[in-house]
Amino acid sequence: MRYYSLKSFLSDGGDALREGPVAIILVEDLIEVETTIRHHLHLGFKSVIVLAPEELELVELTESQVHRVTCAVNEEAAMLKAVNAICAAAPGLWFFYCYNAEYLFFPYCETRSIGEMLSFHTEERRDAMLTYVVDLYAGDLGEFPDAVTLEDAHLDRSGYYALGRHVAGNHHDMKERQLDFYGGLRWRFEEHVPAPRRRIDRVSLFRAQDSVTLLPGHVFSDEEYNTYACRWHHNLTAAVASFRTAKALRSNSGSRAAIDTFKWHNSVPFDWHSQQLLDLGLMEPGQWF
Repeated sequence: MRYYSLKSFLSDGGDALREGPVAIILVEDLIEVETTIRHHLHLGFKSVIVLAPEELELVELTESQVHRVTCAVNEEAAMLKAVNAICAAAPGLWFFYCYNAEYLFFPYCETRSIGEMLSFHTEERRDAMLTYVVDLYAGDLGEFPDAVTLEDAHLDRSGYYALGRHVAGNHHDMKERQLDFYGGLRWRFEEHVPAPRRRIDRVSLFRAQDSVTLLPGHVFSDEEYNTYACRWHHNLTAAVASFRTAKALRSNSGSRAAIDTFKWHNSVPFDWHSQQLLDLGLMEPGQWF
């Protein structure tokens, strides 16, 4: 289905919001759009909402679950505004959001669906799940100047860390069960990344509620949504394998001139398998076996 505005989709796209979980993909450029959509369809999302510019052509995609919505994707806070508008129309449904050239992985996703995983998470009385954005990048920037390749994708096997999250306006008190996570390209090339954008934690899986909204910084107005675990034990976490930072560093003239490779001694090929991310500690199965 195709809609020529977000308003039109919210008015006429009821089928997309009839059953969850639903994936929302914002297309910032035309790189790896179809692979992003297909990856999330394969995970078992009931619908995929594609927020895209007019020039996008989806030649090979005809699945009924794909709902293309034309919108101003480069507008300030485009994702935040779209997610809040869509979720307001479907309270109770589970949602996931990401950008093109980003791929969700969760424990055992090769054999279990996103619906199965979220059913378990719901039984643990959780309404959101923390995901870590794991930077992917091409091993050879000469061959792949935009840093994107599925066949030669690499990631950092170490260099990730967390700091306590302060209560706003208070440098002494920390928020309970909340941490700011760092690592990957945003850490190694932090001089090219504005400080507010250096974190790699993102609450990108959540259940919509009338009183809860997405805020800047990939967090929510309900503080419990922003926690990495409940009070009584560890919970599932997931990962978003993402070329987004690599693309940005290659498209910016200043950083592009300063960086001739993203590889370092802790770079390893990405296996495109959840087990590698589990082994590296980039997501956790919690009590789900």
